[in-house]
Amino acid sequence: MRKTLFNALKILVAVVAFGSFTGCASLNLERLTSAGVKVAQAQTISDEQMAAYVKASVAQMDAQNPVAPASSAYTKRLNRLTAGIEQADGIPLNFKVYNVRDVNAFACPDGSVRVFAGLMDIMNDDELMGIIGHEIGHVLMRHSKNAFKNQLMTSALRDGIASTGGVAAALTDSQLGDLGETLLNARYSKNQEREADDIGYDFLVLNKRNPWGMVMAFEKFLTLEQKNGQQNSYITKMFSSHPDTRERISRMAERAQKEGIARPK
Repeated sequence: MRKTLFNALKILVAVVAFGSFTGCASLNLERLTSAGVKVAQAQTISDEQMAAYVKASVAQMDAQNPVAPASSAYTKRLNRLTAGIEQADGIPLNFKVYNVRDVNAFACPDGSVRVFAGLMDIMNDDELMGIIGHEIGHVLMRHSKNAFKNQLMTSALRDGIASTGGVAAALTDSQLGDLGETLLNARYSKNQEREADDIGYDFLVLNKRNPWGMVMAFEKFLTLEQKNGQQNSYITKMFSSHPDTRERISRMAERAQKEGIARPK
């Protein structure tokens, strides 16, 4: 806790110094001090409080997007592909389809997995499971949790979000929207993407799904970019450069070959 408060004070010193340097003489020190305490509180937020914020953000996204009903062919297909996959390292999983044309998918720290109809339209079953495995890999490596917490800390300084008396503070719709955007559009480093590839591969094998699907999905994304010039935020977010993408494809393919796993026709 002492280190956390020290970090908060360092933020305050930096803000005050910046204000002095730019000639801003109207800074409210009391407000800044309060914001610093809120940052400290956000840094020490419990897993239960984090879970509450994630749950609220996912609920808002589900309410604001057209969730495909149980009778939808998209939902039936996703349910068939994920049958028997109920948890990832103790995190309960739940799957839904957003009936929108965007090519996207994401998995949240609480195990909520959302797949867009536009992605399902261009992926075969193995490829789609490859993407789902990769996204769950980010959850298992705590990448999505850390990205969400970082956004929460940023919001704490900006908007005064904090835990009070051990209870997560209520958020406005705008604040929930900002946190939801973090879940939807989280960007990861190349190393984090490789880690998600590896753990996602293991997750697929553990659940008796073919890990070649991940390789095939990446290959399809490259083809869409190269032949059709198709640009998509999901593709951009996963692949920062083609040579790196090819290296990831090669590495996953080599692993599957060494383990004697046959590539689907």
